[in-house]
Amino acid sequence: MENIRILIAEDEIISRTNMVHVMNRNGCEVTAVENGHQAADALTKAEYDVVITDICMPDMDGIQLLEHIKATAPDVEVIIVTGFASIETAVEAMRKGAYHYLAKPVRLNEVPIVVEKALEKRRLKLEVNCLRQRLQQNDAPAIIGHSPLIKKLKRDIAQIATVDCTVLIQGETGTGKELVARSLHANSSRSGQRFLAVNCASFTEELLANELFGHEKAAFTGAQGIQKGLLESADKGTFFLDEVGDMPLTMQTNLLRVLETHNLFRVGGTVEIPVDVRIIAATNRDLKLMVEEGSFRRDLYYRLNVITLQVPSLAERREDIALLASCFVNRFAARLGREIAGIDDSAMNALTHYAFPGNVRELKHMMERAVVLCNGKNIRLAHLPPELGVERRVRRSQESQDFRYDTIVSLDENEKRYLAWVLKQAGGAKSRAAELLGLNRGSLWRKLKRFGLEK
Repeated sequence: MENIRILIAEDEIISRTNMVHVMNRNGCEVTAVENGHQAADALTKAEYDVVITDICMPDMDGIQLLEHIKATAPDVEVIIVTGFASIETAVEAMRKGAYHYLAKPVRLNEVPIVVEKALEKRRLKLEVNCLRQRLQQNDAPAIIGHSPLIKKLKRDIAQIATVDCTVLIQGETGTGKELVARSLHANSSRSGQRFLAVNCASFTEELLANELFGHEKAAFTGAQGIQKGLLESADKGTFFLDEVGDMPLTMQTNLLRVLETHNLFRVGGTVEIPVDVRIIAATNRDLKLMVEEGSFRRDLYYRLNVITLQVPSLAERREDIALLASCFVNRFAARLGREIAGIDDSAMNALTHYAFPGNVRELKHMMERAVVLCNGKNIRLAHLPPELGVERRVRRSQESQDFRYDTIVSLDENEKRYLAWVLKQAGGAKSRAAELLGLNRGSLWRKLKRFGLEK
């Protein structure tokens, strides 16, 4: 936590001294004050990443300080310290924007852990804000993510975009292959010209021929005039062939001719029409295997496969899920006129542990649904599809070593095992465990104490 600035507001000197010591030991730069007024004054003189404040302080209490911080420095994360009798007040503080709370007596080993999680949330918010500003200033499509695979993809795009050659983009459905194609176009010398796209799987052979090459007058019944095809309309620009593996063999022959001669014939035409267009193709299929099977032309495969870009699945870039989800929530909230601050911890944890077979497209649709259903300030687990909830993990784990009915036990023992398992699924976070169980924190605490699980 080097170069991290922490402000601690605590009127009890022993508690204040202990928290300063543990955060200093973790490499943070710490400022400690005795009350809310001193904390508010400190915030005008320096910038802080996280504020840790007691709720009960004279003159200006923790709630008032929280409201002041959210009004003047909304990106600063606030952690509330409270006695057990004030748990309900701490929950209210979280509704007003506090990141989390620590119950007294504070376990010092928990403080750096909660601070690190608060810092991660702050970093995520700042990155989302930065992306939003970049998008407002630049029309170029943004590929969101900071995982190693996405960083490499961005570097490859930057290097390839300026080279006017054919590119083959490979990746699973929903990974964002068209976004990569648009990014290549936006960063190329053709960026001022048109970007046109067609999905080869969406048309019959006859319709695809007409879409790509256009037709002459009277080329077929109903062709009352000359119509340019998409390839001709994209002259000087970029043409994107999505799902090229689904293109019929006869169409593959016609496309190969365009790539080799830079000329085309309209349907029903006899005059060659020159076209200057960059072809970018994409597929979720194994073209090399299709070549061996005879369902894709070998010569076209090598002509398209001049340079290949591989778009990773969302499962391969799991560290990008939080940032992508937050960006989608911001986008849909703005579009629908909703005031949504973000995604709470339980929902985010469910998202980051989900397999996402539909990749980024599935996440995008999931966040749109969540924004529509959300009636508060934060996206919660209840706003996500049921398969992301604890019920699905319970059904899976009944057949695993985590939680199963392999012996007959008493109801009390069964409840104890279940509580212990849910607490494990929640990563030890009691507030999240309470939410998953549908309990308030006080009820959960009493159950844990009853079964000796409160440690």
